[in-house]
Amino acid sequence: MSAAAAVIGVGTTPFGRMPAFNADDLGGWALLEALADAGLGPADVDGLIASRVSSYETIASNLGIQPSWAVSLPAEGRMSGAAVQLAVAAIGAGLCRRVALVYGNDGKSAGATYGSAGEAYGTSPDLTLPYGMTSPGAFYALMFGRYAHLYGVTQEQLATVALTFRRHASLNENAVMRDLVSLEDYLASRWVVEPLHLFDYCLINDGGVALIISAADEAADLVQTPAYVHGFAQQGQLVESDFPPEDFWHDAIADVGARALAMAGRERADVDALMVYDNFSPNVLFALEGLGFCGRGEAGDWIQDGRIGLGGELPVNTSGGHLSESYMQGWGLNVEAVRQLRGECGDRQVAGAAVVQYVCSSPLVSSVIYGREN
Repeated sequence: MSAAAAVIGVGTTPFGRMPAFNADDLGGWALLEALADAGLGPADVDGLIASRVSSYETIASNLGIQPSWAVSLPAEGRMSGAAVQLAVAAIGAGLCRRVALVYGNDGKSAGATYGSAGEAYGTSPDLTLPYGMTSPGAFYALMFGRYAHLYGVTQEQLATVALTFRRHASLNENAVMRDLVSLEDYLASRWVVEPLHLFDYCLINDGGVALIISAADEAADLVQTPAYVHGFAQQGQLVESDFPPEDFWHDAIADVGARALAMAGRERADVDALMVYDNFSPNVLFALEGLGFCGRGEAGDWIQDGRIGLGGELPVNTSGGHLSESYMQGWGLNVEAVRQLRGECGDRQVAGAAVVQYVCSSPLVSSVIYGREN
């Protein structure tokens, strides 16, 4: 199914605290933006995928969409890459021609914490919750502590992720956090769960994101430059506690990355920019190693000297990502991939971007390869 479909429209709302809007409002707002971007109306959509909104029925009813194929996905962020693949598969199977992918999140206004007293987000009630593990952040802190012990990665090296993404966000008018952060600021910031600092954590905010994916044979006739879906893959990581395996997702990321590139007919060296699901900054190190951009335990060194920044060898999360733009659970990163391929990113544009890869390491590892050419 390589290049059988293309993203023909994208839309985002502002990000931040917007208590006047619920998740359905935000998702619908983003979808209207995406439809306008594609030069289409609700009647032109015949497929619908909804995530983190109340239901696909609500979105369809509010916007006047009558889909011939529709599905609601769970709220977890790992669903964004899966949603793109599902849309392409539905188009390839002839179930629909144009699919709207809709995501709305009112987490900031709703007071979502993803783990605190009384919560058990992302944990196993039997194996981990009794010991105080109430958040994904606690697991990633343990992961990075182990990783740093094995490979000698320092706080200063890890800080490069957060500092680089904040520089990218400073060039993004829709980013929530745009003020630059120095290494001194990073090291002086409080621990959330040691050894992870405040700036190692994603930003819970309100916002909506939407994409329109169509069959490739009609994409070139529409108003926007299409971003073709050249390759994709998924791999479930079933572990007892729901959270990470001992290899820091390495083998699953390697498998998914290789299969996605093979479907796309591309090599790792063809990737011009990388969008990594950065719910926590160590995930960027794990993703780079799993995808083979550097060896195991080498990412701390590899990302230094501007390598993952704009103008570097492999720009990563050019929007600022979850750490600085907003935590839109992977959806915003997929939109950034499309906008990079269109050349719409202004001061944060990667020159000549022709291939952009998205990767999410989680209990469902996924990757998508987007390309400018069919």
